[in-house]
Amino acid sequence: MSDIEIAALRVLVAVAETGSLSAAAARLGITQQAVSARMRTLEARVGTALVRRSPRGSTMTPEGTVIAGWAGEVLAAADRFGESVATLTAASSAPLRIAASLTIAEYLVPEWLRGLRAAGEIRAELTATNSAGVADLVRAGTVELGFLETPEVPAELEAARVASDELVVVVAPTHPWARRRSGITAEELARTPLIAREQGSGTRRALEVALAAQGIASAPVAPYAVLPTTAMVRATVLAGEAPAVLSVLAVTEALTSATLVAVRVRGLRITRPLSAVWARGARPSARARALLALIAEVGGVAARGK
Repeated sequence: MSDIEIAALRVLVAVAETGSLSAAAARLGITQQAVSARMRTLEARVGTALVRRSPRGSTMTPEGTVIAGWAGEVLAAADRFGESVATLTAASSAPLRIAASLTIAEYLVPEWLRGLRAAGEIRAELTATNSAGVADLVRAGTVELGFLETPEVPAELEAARVASDELVVVVAPTHPWARRRSGITAEELARTPLIAREQGSGTRRALEVALAAQGIASAPVAPYAVLPTTAMVRATVLAGEAPAVLSVLAVTEALTSATLVAVRVRGLRITRPLSAVWARGARPSARARALLALIAEVGGVAARGK
């Protein structure tokens, strides 16, 4: 019985539901001769008559009625199977859409995506924006996963901490702070116009939160300049223009080569969590969970401040 065709079972159910071979043929879009042939083949396979044929039409035998009921269950399962396979195929062919704030996008995501490719998952689509923009994309359903650098996570999003980051004050070697062996105070930092990222940036928000924890009002002075990317901020600091507060991820090489100098801020250490976020009430897909598992292995080490 294992080689009974699904198509034959569809014919049997159509005959049982419509009450005639011709009506079943019309429903299935095949000829009446094809319906008759499949019914005869099916009856030969099961070893009993399923339909009584007469000049007045066709009626189901008792055995045919029972087997048609079983066939309906088989067809429902087959349809669910087909729909599930189609959904899985579509999901695997579509890219995993993620968004990340700029520091994470530039310094951490490439390593994560290399891990995905090594695991055979190669289709990922990244949008890089500031942390506020990432939250908006996740809320709108434009991306499945987002990665934020802000100390706070929007209440309407689910979140998991994936790593930690440290921010440092950096200046060019020619800046007066570069010669301050004793460092500077948090109050002096707050009074100094900095080269900063735009509002909504996780880096800027982390500095504001750290200063507020010291009892210092956020943004007491206007920034020296507001630039849209970490790379532009770093380049402007390298030119000797003014200080900036940046992730250690963005300045490690410059500090190692002494093209930038880290300035100690007495009594202040600026750290922030790096969080994965997704829509509240939603469960990340298998591919998204695979990415989160990979980050759990390598992300915390890669992103921890030195």
